[in-house]
Amino acid sequence: MVPAKQLLSTIESTLLGPSPPTPAQRIELMHAIHNSFSSFQSLLSYPPPKPSDRAQVQSKQVRLPDSSPISLDDQDVHIALKLSDDLYLNEIDCVSLIVSANQEWGLLGREPLEILRLASGLWYTERRNLLTALYTLLRAVVLDQGLEVDLVSDIQKYLEDLISAGLRQRLISLIKELNREEPAGQGGPHSELYVLDSRGALVERRAVVCRERLIIGHCLVLSILVVRISPKDVKDIFSELKDTAAELSGTAATLKQQITFSLLFSLVISFVSDALSAVPDKASILSCDVSFRHEFQEIVIAHGNDPNVEGFVDCIRLAWAVHLMLLQDGTVSSALSTDLKNICACLEVIFTNNVFQFLLDRILRSAAYHNDDEDMVYMYNAYLHKLITCFLSHPLARDKVKEAKDKAMSVLSPYRSGSHDRVHEGNLNSQQAIEPASLPFVSLLEFVSEIYQEPELLAGNDVLWTFVNFAGEDHTSFQTLVAFLKMLSTLASSQEGASRVFDMLQSRTFRSVGWSTLFECLSIYEEKFKRSLQAAGAMLPEIQEGDAKALVGYLTVLQKVMEHGNPIERKNWFPDIEPFFKLLSYENVPPYLKGALRNTITTFIQVSPIFKDTIWSYLEQYDLPVVVGTNIGNSSQPMAAQIYDMRFELNEIEARRERYPSTLSFLNLLNALIAEERDVSDRGRRFIYDDVFGPFQQRAYADPYEKWQLIVACLQHFQMMLSMYDIKDEDIDSVFDQSQLSAVAQSAQLQMQLPVVELMKDFMSGKTVFRNIMSILTRGVNAIITERTTQVYGQLLEKAVQLSLEILILVFEKDVIVSDFWRPLYQPLDIILSQDHNQIVAFLEYVRYDFRPQIQQCSIRIMSILSSRMVELVQLLLKSNAANCLIEDYAACLELRSEECQIIENSREDSGILIMQLLIDNISRPAPNLTQLLLKFDLDTPIERTVLQPRFHYSCLKVILDMLDQYIKPDVNALLHEFGFQLLYELCLDPVTSGPTMDLLSSKKYHFFVKHLVTVGVAPLPKRNNTQALRISSLHQRAWLLKLLATELHACDISGSLHREACQSILAHIFGKDIIEDGIHSSTLQNGDEDSGAGSMSKSKVLELLEVVRFKSPDTYPKFSEAVRNLKYVSLVEGIIGNPTTSEKGGIYYYSERGDRLIDLASFRDKLWQKFNLISPQLGSFASEAELGEVRETIQHLLRWGWKYNKNLEEQAAQLHMLTGWSQIVEVTVSRRMSSFPNRSEILFQVLDVSLSTSASPDCSMKMAVILTQVALTCMAKLRDERFLCPIGLDSDSFTFLDMLMMKQLPNGACHSILFKLIMAILRQESSEALRRRQYALLLSYFQYSQNMVDPDVPTSVLKSLLLSEQEGEDLDLQKIHKEQAELARANFSIFRKEAQAVLDVVIKDATQGSESGKTVSLFVLDALICIDHDRFILNQLQSRGFLRSCFIRISNFSSQDGGRSLDSLQRACTLEAELVLLLRISHKYGKLGAQVLFSMGVLEHTSSCKAVNIHVKGSLMRVETKLGRDVAMDIDRQRMIVAPILRIVLSLTSLVDTSEFFEVKNKIVREVIDFVKGHQLLFDQILRENIPKAEDLTLEEINLVVGILCKIWPYEESDEYGFVQGLFGMMCALFPRDSENQRKSELKVFQLCFSLSSYLYFLVTKKFLRLQVSDVSTGYNVQQQPTLALLGSLLNSVTATLERACEEKSLLLNKIQDMNELSRQEVDEIISMCSRKECVSSSDNIQKRRYIAMMEMCQVAGNKDQLITLLLPLAENVLNILLIHLQDEETVEMITHGAKSDLEQDLPWLCGKLVPILERLELLSEDKTGHNLKVFRRLVNSLKELAIQNLAL
Repeated sequence: MVPAKQLLSTIESTLLGPSPPTPAQRIELMHAIHNSFSSFQSLLSYPPPKPSDRAQVQSKQVRLPDSSPISLDDQDVHIALKLSDDLYLNEIDCVSLIVSANQEWGLLGREPLEILRLASGLWYTERRNLLTALYTLLRAVVLDQGLEVDLVSDIQKYLEDLISAGLRQRLISLIKELNREEPAGQGGPHSELYVLDSRGALVERRAVVCRERLIIGHCLVLSILVVRISPKDVKDIFSELKDTAAELSGTAATLKQQITFSLLFSLVISFVSDALSAVPDKASILSCDVSFRHEFQEIVIAHGNDPNVEGFVDCIRLAWAVHLMLLQDGTVSSALSTDLKNICACLEVIFTNNVFQFLLDRILRSAAYHNDDEDMVYMYNAYLHKLITCFLSHPLARDKVKEAKDKAMSVLSPYRSGSHDRVHEGNLNSQQAIEPASLPFVSLLEFVSEIYQEPELLAGNDVLWTFVNFAGEDHTSFQTLVAFLKMLSTLASSQEGASRVFDMLQSRTFRSVGWSTLFECLSIYEEKFKRSLQAAGAMLPEIQEGDAKALVGYLTVLQKVMEHGNPIERKNWFPDIEPFFKLLSYENVPPYLKGALRNTITTFIQVSPIFKDTIWSYLEQYDLPVVVGTNIGNSSQPMAAQIYDMRFELNEIEARRERYPSTLSFLNLLNALIAEERDVSDRGRRFIYDDVFGPFQQRAYADPYEKWQLIVACLQHFQMMLSMYDIKDEDIDSVFDQSQLSAVAQSAQLQMQLPVVELMKDFMSGKTVFRNIMSILTRGVNAIITERTTQVYGQLLEKAVQLSLEILILVFEKDVIVSDFWRPLYQPLDIILSQDHNQIVAFLEYVRYDFRPQIQQCSIRIMSILSSRMVELVQLLLKSNAANCLIEDYAACLELRSEECQIIENSREDSGILIMQLLIDNISRPAPNLTQLLLKFDLDTPIERTVLQPRFHYSCLKVILDMLDQYIKPDVNALLHEFGFQLLYELCLDPVTSGPTMDLLSSKKYHFFVKHLVTVGVAPLPKRNNTQALRISSLHQRAWLLKLLATELHACDISGSLHREACQSILAHIFGKDIIEDGIHSSTLQNGDEDSGAGSMSKSKVLELLEVVRFKSPDTYPKFSEAVRNLKYVSLVEGIIGNPTTSEKGGIYYYSERGDRLIDLASFRDKLWQKFNLISPQLGSFASEAELGEVRETIQHLLRWGWKYNKNLEEQAAQLHMLTGWSQIVEVTVSRRMSSFPNRSEILFQVLDVSLSTSASPDCSMKMAVILTQVALTCMAKLRDERFLCPIGLDSDSFTFLDMLMMKQLPNGACHSILFKLIMAILRQESSEALRRRQYALLLSYFQYSQNMVDPDVPTSVLKSLLLSEQEGEDLDLQKIHKEQAELARANFSIFRKEAQAVLDVVIKDATQGSESGKTVSLFVLDALICIDHDRFILNQLQSRGFLRSCFIRISNFSSQDGGRSLDSLQRACTLEAELVLLLRISHKYGKLGAQVLFSMGVLEHTSSCKAVNIHVKGSLMRVETKLGRDVAMDIDRQRMIVAPILRIVLSLTSLVDTSEFFEVKNKIVREVIDFVKGHQLLFDQILRENIPKAEDLTLEEINLVVGILCKIWPYEESDEYGFVQGLFGMMCALFPRDSENQRKSELKVFQLCFSLSSYLYFLVTKKFLRLQVSDVSTGYNVQQQPTLALLGSLLNSVTATLERACEEKSLLLNKIQDMNELSRQEVDEIISMCSRKECVSSSDNIQKRRYIAMMEMCQVAGNKDQLITLLLPLAENVLNILLIHLQDEETVEMITHGAKSDLEQDLPWLCGKLVPILERLELLSEDKTGHNLKVFRRLVNSLKELAIQNLAL
């Protein structure tokens, strides 16, 4: 058995959906209804209470079906037994109800009474769903809903079987049973009176049961049209009808009346359909049973005492008579048969009791009838049409009608003169008062008028038109004539009927009835009034009542004829409309006749534009004057004479009679005229404002219907004023305080003001119109609902409420414009409303009004406006105790919208969308805000601490979550689902609501994230052809869902199990991998098998999600299609399309609820008509139909194009939106949650590969390519970072260095694929610089990844030592790695070479013509290409294309302005840096050849011309003068970007200097470098004077560069006028005696500097024969300072100490790396802490990851130590050689020993004594620890040691 809720959902989605049901839906439907056959057969029949079950419940142990035993407490037992007693339900089923209620609502913490009501409500909801399902099935068969024939046939066969199985008998008995005062019906005397419905609202049980009875009654009516009724059922229904009708006496309960109507029409339809379905071979079911016919005749003819019951029985008598008539052969024999006697008997009673009047008064004109189900009312009318048609076609009935007509003519007098005060002058559409003699013929005519409101019923109805001809003849009474004319007006409600009626009256079909009679009568009275006015003292003649009523009847017919006539033909029907105006100004013309005249005039406005101006002129000529303004002040002088104007007629004539037809018609006419033009003059505005609407509450009204007609007309007038007129600047300035003005001036001022200004002033000061509108709205939504359903004027009252709310919205839109200028006299509307909080609450509660969606929408819009203006709105609602009701009302409105079955095309008219937008807009507003209130956040505590309980509290949050969870009707609710996901995303993004929302969505109750990945994320995308709107929304839904998942992955705290498990689930479902997180292995959520490689990833949803958006974007360029372009007027449209402004500002565009800029088709259409009218003014009035047709066709083509443009633009935006969501979830996962996966490189490669493939596709738009390239960048960056991540997947904690090496690199094939696809992406046809910048960055990242697999800071010697210590033969592994690297490099170049020309074209173009940032990254790409160059291919290309020459030119043209502090100058400096880096790369890559190329192209000349170096010097001076950190930072950046690269280039050129050419004075390279140095003396001096101990790394590098240049080329300079030699010597004296223990952080750079200086000193000693003193003995100031041998000894001591320490530390590190797997966690943590890498690990990381991080850090430190050792050994060799030269040179030794005197005699032995211990320490250095061959080094040490010992002996 299918649950009723699921059954109803299946039926509605299949039968009521916006598109035809699919085969799968049909199969599901038939399966569901067949499984529910027994439920329908025994409708609402449930197991009764049983003593055994009651005892089981009382035992507190209950076993439910398909469930394990459950335990109950005392409260559960009490509630279950109470439910059983109240509902007459089995006790076990009551326990099931409580369990279901707990699952639906959460009962923990609720009161017992609330639980009882919730469970009861759940039971009644289940019953209602079942009844609605049955009703929907019956409607599908009976009503034409456009379903497929075979589907309807299958359902009909099913229903026939169901009815044959006793369903109809069950329906009849249910109507009776549910009306009883017992538990199984409306409830016993001790039953609970109320239940809580599915929305948590308290509902009276009786009302629920009564509604069930009504649905059952409707089902009964429909069932009769499926299977004909049996005689027994007829008698049962008739009996129940009399019982039900008896209950209506003295009550006006709408539902009870509608139930009675259903029973009545069940019999009417039964009799008519049974008789009409009789054919010769298939007799009537009822006629076959003779006993039934006799018995029922006696029953139906019997008279009763209750007049109300008798009225309904009379209706059955009429239907029974028609049934008998239809069964006759249509001839009347002389001998009346039994049936004829029965017919005559019924007819006699029918006409005697005037059943037609009863049908009119008690049924057709009742509020209950009009408020019944529209389809049922239509069916009732259709069978009344069949009934009256059959009735009028039978001879007996015709004779009876003729008899009634003759009687009416004889009884009623032809005319009655006198006062019209006693005459009914009301609206003919209202319920009329009973005439003095209510005769059957008159009632019959009115009855026919009432039932033929639907034009479809008139088609081909010859019987009716025959009756019209009969009824129109020989009228001697105005009552019958008026009734006949009213019938004609109804028959003229269609185009065919209007033409037929016009011809009938035009051709004088009737002797006394025709158009000529109308105009003759108008002319006669007009002449009488004229003659009376011309005669002195004569009284105006009275218009006879009969004439007046007849004229009204004629005019009503004329109105209908003109409204519905053929648009072309009707223009010529009544060319002269002046007669309708001539009687308007006369006092003796009855107001209701004036009303009819004006209403007739109103119909001509739409006939032709020509009539509009004619009407205005005739009104000014004939109609009553309208006095403008009010009586101001207390004038004591009375008016000389009373003017008979509109005000007088209203106040003195109509007000006394309490009827206002003239005023009402005037308002309608004025509104219709104003709607057609913008008229700024006052034509009744003040009259409406002051006299009609102002005092409407004080007036008396004979007919409430007319009262609300009047109010609606006033409100429509105000609405037009506010919507049609804009407030200009001059209007704002013209408003001032009028209290100082005289009465005359005030009146003049009022006349000058625009209507909208006056209305705005009224609302912004709380005056008359505002107060009256508030009086309408503050009646309360409940009172409006009651009157709407119980009163005839209910629909007018409803319209008044809607207009009032719309007027408030219009005022809200305009008051912001003027409020700042009009204060303090006038305040914004929200300020006025806030003076009485009850007003605000009153119209916010109209969201509960579900009879008219427009009212709900207005209430929601006002709530949105107030929430943006009133910060205290939520507090106001809480204090007024309206908050909880509003929460439930908004949830109910949203839920009701989600249950709709038809798509609402305009989302701005969708209540659900408005609510969702309201919630989204208020999320970011200060707490407590409206979103938090409506979603039931706890406003009594900090919002962040709220524990959301949507199942406990009925709110919008519950509705949204259920709607998304069930995901029903995805086509109808597409936008609701989309905004639901957006709302949840925004809630998770907001810092206040994110915590509670993410906790709720992560809970196991919802499984929200993972579930919707399947139901929404990877579901097939709807096709574009027929469901483009659904396709667009589906893309947006996926986008918001993915962004929501990304937010959860990014922001959640995984320290808690709730979010950790949610993240694991998300990652497992998206990437299809097992998750290892904190030692927890989660494989239960894995998709597919655990295969490695592409097989596993092929099932990954991350690729499926990308596949969803991999389609070609629809065309969104504003170009017309070929069909549109060929049209005549298309060239005129380009100006309209090109205007970018919105429709509010005169353009044609608007921004949708998603933020898309779309064409407003209505504004577009209006602009097109304006354009065409300007070009062809004759189109308005004198154009031919062909010209108009051509224009219309053109506009239709353009509108279709605009619609398609909008949809395509929306689809492209949706595609980008989803791709953005996909990119976010990928990037968040890659950057933050990647550690959870094994084989990370494989996953990254798959995503990277598919991103590049998609971006290179021609179907991929440029915007998509940008997003995909960004994803690829992230993946490539993560691949590069893999060396710093601990690999996962090892089975033990053991981890070796070889493991680290072998697990890092992607296979070469994968790298080849990446490069190839990246090149294809760069060469894509549609591209942009922004896209290429990202692609270039990706290319650079790829080259960096592919060039070095191992950390370059770890030298090969360290690698070898680590590998050899682990395993034998690892040299082969290292060689294999290097070989693979070399193969990859060659393959990279080979792949690039195939597309080299095209790639270089693009890159060089960007490097020369792009923006500064584009040039910079392009230059870096060229730099990277040079790195992989073979055979100087790139270099040759750059030279042949002239690119290098252009680089030199740009470098030399770098001006001083480019060195400013703006962003542009900084970007230009970056470009310069990239150009310098490129040149340096050429020199480095190609060695001396590259340097020679640069030198030959004049690199020194161009760099010398660059102003960058001067900027550096100026910037340094500025840095001394300023204390601003920003300036210092910019100078340092400029130093890094410009000065250092230039110095590197100059240093690279010194490699061309050959020492063999030392004595070659003409060495060009040396000369030019020396000239460069001389040209930048200030720069070199400044750098040399830097304080080395305090210098930063960048400064040390520059010092190294300067010293390197000088040391290389300055020896060739003969003179030292620049002082560089002394500067170098001074630096030696400062650096050589350094302490090796200090400045260990920068010791590598300092020792590099020492090495350069020592090389320079060695060069001077060897080439220029410089000889040094042992120590400094100079005392004069002018003696140049030179280094001494003692300084060299100190340097050698420092080098030795550093060497020893570096060797020991390196050896210790290598040993620790080898023993890493034996170290404890504490020791590993100490290593990590020592390396300052605590941030790389968390407390939850396991020992394996910690060992990996420690190993990586120690390898890097060991590499640094090895690099230091490699530098110190040649430095020591230089020092040793210098010392050795001095000690070997006999002249030097002799000079030292014999030339010096006194204290210096002991210097050399002292020096040698210092050297011997140092040399002995150097001898102890081992090759194992240093990692270098020390054979030559030791020989040098031994030689120096021997000489030192010898000198000690001297």
